Amino acid sequence: MIDLAEHAHEGRPIPIKDIVQRQGISHKYIEHVMSLLTKRGLVNGFQGKGGGYKLNRDPAACIVWDILQATEISLAPVACLQASAAPCPRAQECRTLPMWNKLDALLQNFFQGITLADLMQNDLTRKKILLEKK
Repeated sequence: MIDLAEHAHEGRPIPIKDIVQRQGISHKYIEHVMSLLTKRGLVNGFQGKGGGYKLNRDPAACIVWDILQATEISLAPVACLQASAAPCPRAQECRTLPMWNKLDALLQNFFQGITLADLMQNDLTRKKILLEKK
């Protein structure tokens, strides 16, 4: 996503082969990730000659939480908090559930407070942004 944002000024879709070359990530993996991001509406894919991918919104409006939700199976710290989890029969007496709920909320709040534009900043600025958001 950062690669797409940094090369958006070119005004054309970014071919996967260019991302693969710059990022050193396998073509198959990038295709998989782009498919997930396209399904969630975070990027637009273009087929054919001159095809590739473009961000669907401004980097300042691309929230890291949304990107992670699109690309990760689950962000829940424990299985019982996953969206697809069946209600836990022990939830009422579980002594650790409040701790896991708090961690889940902290993770969500942390990643919702970071945008793609934040991550595009230079190293010193990025470190400052991430430390402030803790």
